[in-house]
Amino acid sequence: MNALTTQQANTRRLVLLCWTALFALVCARQLQQGFSALTIMWIVLFSLPLLLCLRGLLRGNRYTYKWASMCVLPYFVVGITEGVANASLRSWALLMLAASLLWFFAMLAFLRVSPAQAR
Repeated sequence: MNALTTQQANTRRLVLLCWTALFALVCARQLQQGFSALTIMWIVLFSLPLLLCLRGLLRGNRYTYKWASMCVLPYFVVGITEGVANASLRSWALLMLAASLLWFFAMLAFLRVSPAQAR
């Protein structure tokens, strides 16, 4: 694999930072309800789209960045829904919405700055 340019490396770091923020928000929200086997199950279930794409994101696989951009949708929808419907979770929901949008645009930025693979 070719060495990344500074712009590609910075964009990739931003993608991984946003991924980490989303994962932390998912864990924090579920752990607010207490620590139990059910809580762990919900964390795994709700973070499954994030966990499925982690390996490819860490490797810098362009194909993963392409399909992972669709994994943002559940977090975006939850952020909007909870932000509008649940006043007690509004700050968490806005953070979730911001992190999901940043993750989406960071992945698109990485795809723009990284060269397409020759076949």
